[in-house]
Amino acid sequence: MSDFDRNVSARWGQGLAGAGRTTIDQGLRAYMLGVYNHMVIGLAITGLVALGTNMLAVVHDANGHIAGLTAFGQALYLSPLKWVAMLAPLGFVLFISLRIEQMAASTARTLFFAFAATMGLSLSTLLLVYTGTSVARAFFITAAAFAGLSLYGYTTKRDLSPIGSFLVMGLIGLVIASLVNLFVQSTAFQFGLSILSVLIFSGLTAWDTQAIKAMYYESDGYEVATKKSVNGALMLYLDFINIFQSLLMLTGSRND
Repeated sequence: MSDFDRNVSARWGQGLAGAGRTTIDQGLRAYMLGVYNHMVIGLAITGLVALGTNMLAVVHDANGHIAGLTAFGQALYLSPLKWVAMLAPLGFVLFISLRIEQMAASTARTLFFAFAATMGLSLSTLLLVYTGTSVARAFFITAAAFAGLSLYGYTTKRDLSPIGSFLVMGLIGLVIASLVNLFVQSTAFQFGLSILSVLIFSGLTAWDTQAIKAMYYESDGYEVATKKSVNGALMLYLDFINIFQSLLMLTGSRND
């Protein structure tokens, strides 16, 4: 537990005492590269699973329009199995977040990739609702925005901790409002929530990046460093996916 909970200033003080500035910078770069590598692989798995699921579940006509669902698609989207696909990613997130300090690094990495696959299964429904062009456009806009926000969080000297509290409060309010809208079913309300979601998760991207950077400790062994890397990748992955979904809701063109 202490490996994840050490005081940030103590980490940096101990690191500077035990190694030169260059050594620490190289270690930090390698650590952050590991975070981003895990995240990118996770996103790639999600995209491939979503695309593969859509190909297996949907029947298209000669013009490329959706003509119906296969038996697999009906089972996945119309039967109670849809609830498993929707809730499985949440189960993975909770389990990884609560148990990562007790599990082996290899297990943490495997579970993260499994989570990314189940997220792809869940997000495959987006390809039923929105055109492929809309999905691709939203993805690339998200990627560009995410890169800039994460770079800011990594390089800024400003302490982003104070805004983090407001962002978390905003996130809680967003979740509550989204649950309310499940019953209200207001299009205008959903539009406003999507804008708010983009703003909140954009801020969280910078804040999380700075927090992940602060978790680095030069003397961490392979197991601890890898688990921190996976945990950081999970944080940034969730920021990316939420920005992507919200942008798609705001800008996406629906299938006929």
